[in-house]
Amino acid sequence: MTQPTHTDNHYSVMVIGGGQAGLSMSYQLQQLNLDHLVLEKNTLMHGWKNERWDSFTLVTPNWQCDLPGHPYDGDDPKGFMTREETIAYLERFVAKVDAPVREGVAVKRVETDTNGTYHITTSDGNYTADQVVVASGGYHVPVIPRMAERIPESVFQMHSAQYKNSDQFPEGAVLVVGSGQSGSQIAEDLHLAGRKVILATGNAPRVARRYRGKDVVEWLDEMGYYEISVDQHPLGENVRSNTNHYVTGRNGGRDIDLRKFAQEGMELLGVMTDFDGENLMFQPNLEENLDKADETLNSINERIDAWIEKQGIQTEAGPSRYIPTWKPERERTSLSLAEYGITSIIWCIGFRPDFGWLDAAVFNGEGHPKHHRGVTNQAGLYFLGLGWLHTWGSGRFSGVRQDAEYLADQIGAYQNGASQRTATEESMTA
Repeated sequence: MTQPTHTDNHYSVMVIGGGQAGLSMSYQLQQLNLDHLVLEKNTLMHGWKNERWDSFTLVTPNWQCDLPGHPYDGDDPKGFMTREETIAYLERFVAKVDAPVREGVAVKRVETDTNGTYHITTSDGNYTADQVVVASGGYHVPVIPRMAERIPESVFQMHSAQYKNSDQFPEGAVLVVGSGQSGSQIAEDLHLAGRKVILATGNAPRVARRYRGKDVVEWLDEMGYYEISVDQHPLGENVRSNTNHYVTGRNGGRDIDLRKFAQEGMELLGVMTDFDGENLMFQPNLEENLDKADETLNSINERIDAWIEKQGIQTEAGPSRYIPTWKPERERTSLSLAEYGITSIIWCIGFRPDFGWLDAAVFNGEGHPKHHRGVTNQAGLYFLGLGWLHTWGSGRFSGVRQDAEYLADQIGAYQNGASQRTATEESMTA
């Protein structure tokens, strides 16, 4: 890894975050010969190496992995990389980029002076920069509700970011809270391991793995879905708050059907709302959650049908609409910890951003940065690697390359302008 040689601690560009976004930015800045430094508070690709469960797989097919200078390089483009394969793929990317980086350096404060220069205070000294790219993502603080504080200490609790496998839990039933991508896959992992699982569902949609002879991702790619920008999307910026569809790449990829789990003994409930000291409380919306998820699956398949017909594509016939094979007999609204033998709870309800260290008037009321394609209204400040920064793939291996290329163009133009302004000022004072 290239070690920075600057002695004055000033860089043209400071990149904060050493995941795939930060290294993608470094790759593009190197093409422009712009001096820069990547600061990573842990180690490069820390999240991928430390915050994924053992049976984790990508939910998007391998061919969508297209990091700058490093497209998928394996022999199974239509498969789904496992955790170990994903880490190996990223380690090869790290070696290719050979970024100027300092690991184990936490950013404490970023602010600007009256000249527009950025001052970066870190755990390893102070730096200055002309421009700053925040590439630390938006998943900083695990969300655990305050009600968790009232649950007895005898019940083991963790967040999905800490989950590795079923051996982490004591004997007894496990309550999984949240049915998004992580929650549904972790519930399946525990279920397959023979654990008694209770799943508190949410409003996450689902999607079929394969449909009419192809992975659904292939169809959506052909239909141009992944090229739709936030500006073009019917939901506009609201699409950024959408919950991801649940599906899995496990064992070659398959649907996740919560109704099937219920038939096999998993207990399904509606949204968890409270704990009264003895009982967990739930909304009576399980059937509504399941129906909405299935409706999304059917709607996507119908759009694929329309595309196939419009293009005159010859392929296998489509199945009829998904028809539920199981429905809840009643809506349970409370559950006794003791009676159900619940000894563990895993919270799978996401993360919230934490940019408290960044002194810039670029955030909305929920703490999310306001930007257009990662460019903020503060000169020289950018974001990269956020979900739907520009397209669906912005927070994934499939779209960060294009986002980094775009930002590199903006950064290069700003830097050239700054150099010209400095030269003009120097000539005027000579």
